[in-house]
Amino acid sequence: MNGIGVSPGISIGKACIIQKNKGALTGILLENEDSIEQEMEKYKHAVGISIEEVKAIISQAESMEGVEILEAQVEMLSDPQIESDVFTKIRVDKKNANDALIEVVHTLVQLFLNMNDEYLSARAADVQDIGNRILNNLNTSYKATLQPFEANTIIIAEDLTPSDTITLDIKNVIGFVTQAGGKTSHAAIIAKSRGIPAVAGCGIALNDIKDNDVILMDGQTGLVLLHPSQHSIDEYGKKRAAFIEKANLLKALKDIPTVTTDGSEIKLLANISGADDMEYVFENGGEGVGLLRTELLFMGRDSFPTEDEQFEFYRNIALRSKSKPVTIRTIDIGGDKQLPYFGLPVEQNPFLGYRAIRICLDRKDIFSAQLKAILRASAFGKLKIMFPMISNIQEVRAAKEAVASAKASLRTQGLAFDEHIPVGIMIEVPSAAITSDLLAREVDFFSIGTNDLIQYTLAVDRMNEKIKELYDPFNPGVLRLIKYVIEQANLAGIPVSMCGEMASDPAATLLLIGMGLDEFSMNPGSIPLVKNTIVHSSRSKAVIVCTHVMELDNAQQITAYLQEVNK
Repeated sequence: MNGIGVSPGISIGKACIIQKNKGALTGILLENEDSIEQEMEKYKHAVGISIEEVKAIISQAESMEGVEILEAQVEMLSDPQIESDVFTKIRVDKKNANDALIEVVHTLVQLFLNMNDEYLSARAADVQDIGNRILNNLNTSYKATLQPFEANTIIIAEDLTPSDTITLDIKNVIGFVTQAGGKTSHAAIIAKSRGIPAVAGCGIALNDIKDNDVILMDGQTGLVLLHPSQHSIDEYGKKRAAFIEKANLLKALKDIPTVTTDGSEIKLLANISGADDMEYVFENGGEGVGLLRTELLFMGRDSFPTEDEQFEFYRNIALRSKSKPVTIRTIDIGGDKQLPYFGLPVEQNPFLGYRAIRICLDRKDIFSAQLKAILRASAFGKLKIMFPMISNIQEVRAAKEAVASAKASLRTQGLAFDEHIPVGIMIEVPSAAITSDLLAREVDFFSIGTNDLIQYTLAVDRMNEKIKELYDPFNPGVLRLIKYVIEQANLAGIPVSMCGEMASDPAATLLLIGMGLDEFSMNPGSIPLVKNTIVHSSRSKAVIVCTHVMELDNAQQITAYLQEVNK
């Protein structure tokens, strides 16, 4: 059978079927007003317990991906519309809380599944997950069948919920295969972040698999073989050994300087979310942190963290940084990152609305607390401050004034900090890219955030199934903007890095070096692959590659050319 390869790697092991009781309708109708009130209270109590459970899972999460997924679930659990729909069925239809919830959840799941958008459709798993959780707390006889796993286990499931993929004890798990989902499903996100092969979207063919069946899976191609022949086992065993050997060879590059064959030094940094990620950075040969996402500190709680709480968070990272640079991005909320306790307004176009630096400059209390915490932590390591979603020079100047004010406050208190802490901006809005010559005069460094820059430049929502193929980092318009930003930074004599997904794509490495980029920041696990490209190539070749690419007029030609030169 075939599915969608969502996390590379080859595994051969025994199947373990995860089946979940999604609850059953009882058909019991309520007889009087007292029972109606009791059922509504019972439902509210179950929701409250469910929220606390999810928050507990968030506190144990090992990745930003998991936290963002579950934070969205807290919002859904708190959604007054779901409660209203359940209460209507209880009051009007005299349904008990169990049956009312099952019907409401079923309707919502179908609504998401029918959306013509891969990302939104995948969110049906969130709805089902919270429905199952509330049912569990409504009815103590409901139990999810998650079990300890034996060695070499390949998990087989209809889908894996966010809480499953974060809380599963996976030390013996060597693969995930799911009936539903795709590249944006929770199983895909978590499997990739943990380096576990995974295949999604296999459909009902998975129903043929039984516990302890031998399974062969290829997370690159999406192939899943049930009861593979000895020939297939031998053939894929060799491929698996080659894959592991290559991965080990890449990790062996850890202590080798990142220098091209003609002597150009390139700095490889990492994108992280917390202090625990620092060990992973150094294991993969990272030379510091090019992007610390601070949103983790603001999620999974009921109020904004205090200045002291933030200080401890940043200081811990600084102390574990081994005196390597750490660039801290100020809070980037809004858009797809919502805080339930903040009460952000509902917007028609949240990605173009009240978010990131716009919120910080409006809510100076929030911004000041974060800046003072970062400054205080700068006494313990080489920290930098970076502002996201800058669109004009006035925002930069206002943000710098906020930094100056925070410094003055700390001086008054007699608290130590780095007086010369570097201050930079993310270039992720086209207006910032076009005026990068002006912005370069105002800051100490640039970091190019390609994820948003591509989206905003091409006016493409990459999660929209109908147009996602238009989201292309190798679009000539995008490449010209990136090249211009790098050139302006180099002319101004300030460092320029790239922290978007494009930085982790080995196909783009030579092109970017040819444009003059000397710093890359990426998921720690991607560092060895990019480093391998750099140490086996020359800057002179990179310049030739860049010159040729800039003469091509479409992304297809550019992609084909880059694939050829990177063989």
